[in-house]
Amino acid sequence: MALFCALSLSAFPQSGTNSPYSQYGLGAQAEQTSGFNRGMNGLGTAFRDGKNVNFLNPASYSAMDSLTFIFDVGVSGQLTNFEENGKRVNAKNADFEYAVAGFRAFKHLGVSFGILPFTNVGYSYSSTNNVGDHYNTTYTNAYNGSGGFHQAYLGFGWEPFKGFSLGVNGAYVWGDYSRSIVNSYSDNTVNTLSKYYTANVNSYKVDAGVQINIPFSKKSSMTLGATYGLGHKLGADPECKVISHNSQTGVADTLTLSVEDGLELPNVISGGVMLNFNNQLKIGADYQLQQWSKTAFPEYRQTNSLPSFALNDEYFDDRHKVTIGGEYRKNATSRYFFQRLFYRAGASYATPYYKINGQDGPKEISVSAGLGIPIINVWNNRSYLNISAQWVRMQASGLLKENTFRINIGLTFNERWFMKWKVD
Repeated sequence: MALFCALSLSAFPQSGTNSPYSQYGLGAQAEQTSGFNRGMNGLGTAFRDGKNVNFLNPASYSAMDSLTFIFDVGVSGQLTNFEENGKRVNAKNADFEYAVAGFRAFKHLGVSFGILPFTNVGYSYSSTNNVGDHYNTTYTNAYNGSGGFHQAYLGFGWEPFKGFSLGVNGAYVWGDYSRSIVNSYSDNTVNTLSKYYTANVNSYKVDAGVQINIPFSKKSSMTLGATYGLGHKLGADPECKVISHNSQTGVADTLTLSVEDGLELPNVISGGVMLNFNNQLKIGADYQLQQWSKTAFPEYRQTNSLPSFALNDEYFDDRHKVTIGGEYRKNATSRYFFQRLFYRAGASYATPYYKINGQDGPKEISVSAGLGIPIINVWNNRSYLNISAQWVRMQASGLLKENTFRINIGLTFNERWFMKWKVD
């Protein structure tokens, strides 16, 4: 993948990424976390706290306070450095990340709903090379892509008996992507061949979760969490248009190929543990497995001059992700401001979910640190401004290196909507 012969990377605010790696599979996977999770680098499978909406595990909704309505909204900005063959370029963009809400509907039953990204596609670059031994003739391939998928969900968390909770998120998934490889030659007598890939998705997503809380003292406990995401076909018919253009006559021949029901989601299994010490220190670890190897993806191939666009069941690999992290707050009611802050940190390692020309895609290493800052006024002391910084490194052997520095900002409004006021 020669990227930097002639490179132009621009911002794609609607997609949330500038990465050339988003041209593979369903795109770059979006952060499925809210502001407080991001300070811990996405930790959350076993996180249980009635002051936040933790949509990573719907079983956590049952912990919500019966008097409050929680609304959480987040944005991010990032700067990415791309490096290949000793050449570097920077790109930046900003993105609306999520908007979620939650409240307790009945005793031991919490409800959450919201909207968040699922995958992102956004890149623009080109490469120029010589045609064989003809050093006076060059060809250029311009690569462009945009789009991505989003989800709007509604979830329920129920605690049927003390210490055991279960939940489910049901989501509507929609979106599209458009990718192109446009071919051109410096010698206008040579025919060109360009390819355009498109897909449109309108489908669903279902995730179930469970949490078990085990106290080991009056104020300390351990929570075990697990989730399962259902894999299924997305009902989309991805399409590939191949355009052969005769530069001398100006005539273009178009071949349209498609794959019926050619996109799908994998089964996703995750497990986690969280230790809570006196509601001051919470530390934990998550493991997630995305079973992409059991799915396939449509791929264009040219064999013996015969074009084909068909499912490749060796396109994907299983994705493994491990995250560790935690948060600390010394005293929620202290008169000292810095003792009321949440201090958060986390780190993750993830393997790729796709292959590039038969070899593994980029591995991902990331770390984050953040603060939860209380917003205090005469009627509210339970809302927070969550700020975190995150560094992400993606690299595959012999391919492009990406280093991203991201700032995440989230506002969690925790209002006493359901409180019964007494009037003297």
